[in-house]
Amino acid sequence: MQQDFLLIWKMKNGDEAAMDTFVRKYYTQILQYCLYHCPDREWAQDLTQETFERFFKRLGEYRHIGKEINYLYTIARNLCIDWYRQQKERNMTHVSEFENRSGDTDQMDEKLMLESALQKLPEELHEVVVLHYFQGLSLREVSAVLQIGVPLAKYRLRRAKEKLREMLEDENNK
Repeated sequence: MQQDFLLIWKMKNGDEAAMDTFVRKYYTQILQYCLYHCPDREWAQDLTQETFERFFKRLGEYRHIGKEINYLYTIARNLCIDWYRQQKERNMTHVSEFENRSGDTDQMDEKLMLESALQKLPEELHEVVVLHYFQGLSLREVSAVLQIGVPLAKYRLRRAKEKLREMLEDENNK
């Protein structure tokens, strides 16, 4: 926390090395988050870059009150939502990384089914799953990013798991 406070102070005073350090510290996490929402890697990289640009644009207004990553996730989330709104057609699957690691078609089918089910979840449930399971945030951190209470975050996570289980069971019964 102290390190981040000092980093923010340096960035506000125009220290470009501090900005570089900040981007290096959080870039991978934000890129992974964007990749979960945007299957096109180039678009995800653009959304990640835009996240940092918006953060730096508003740096003068930023008040250090906790984890900067939560603020970055909020910016990235809004950008991903905007990206979805602009798309005429969404690609429901992206398996290129998986194909490079494994030739097992059963595993690939399971991964595709899970990704498809995740995409079918309502946005508020999908978001909680991505933040908690794929980004590794605690429910308290998820609630901070989404600006909802912890009980609601728990409820959404439980509901998402129920819906995913139902969808996957239905798919397996076909």
